[in-house]
Amino acid sequence: MKLLCDQMMGTLAKWLRLLGFDVYYANEKISDDELLVVAEKEKRVIVSRDKQLVERARKRKLTAVEVASTELEKQLRLVTSIYPVRKERVLSRCSLCNTELIAMDKTVVKEKVPTNVFAAHDMFWYCKKCDKVYWKGSHWDKIEKKMKELTEKG
Repeated sequence: MKLLCDQMMGTLAKWLRLLGFDVYYANEKISDDELLVVAEKEKRVIVSRDKQLVERARKRKLTAVEVASTELEKQLRLVTSIYPVRKERVLSRCSLCNTELIAMDKTVVKEKVPTNVFAAHDMFWYCKKCDKVYWKGSHWDKIEKKMKELTEKG
């Protein structure tokens, strides 16, 4: 599922990426007109708290999800109730830039991670755009817990 989150939805965009969604995040000031063009061109669902943007999108026959809550948990629950999390896609995208991650052999990432991380983990994922390496560290427990809540409770 291809989503577009406006500037107000940064934390949600990051979490959706961690959960495997392809999310365009407008982290810089970009006009609503430009967002609508991107959504239309890339066939993305607009996710926003901006009622006017959602209304304009719908008038243009674009799919848009209006998010009422400012609470991340409720925002995630809303989006994932419409577009369910696919477990096999979790941790498949860079949370910073949305690029697909590449599974890497640990020997390849040795110079890119702390020594203790290298010693403790065997699986790593790499973002070639950001040069960022991901692994199932303590943060992973939080992601897994959130994913389980979202997929089990619907």
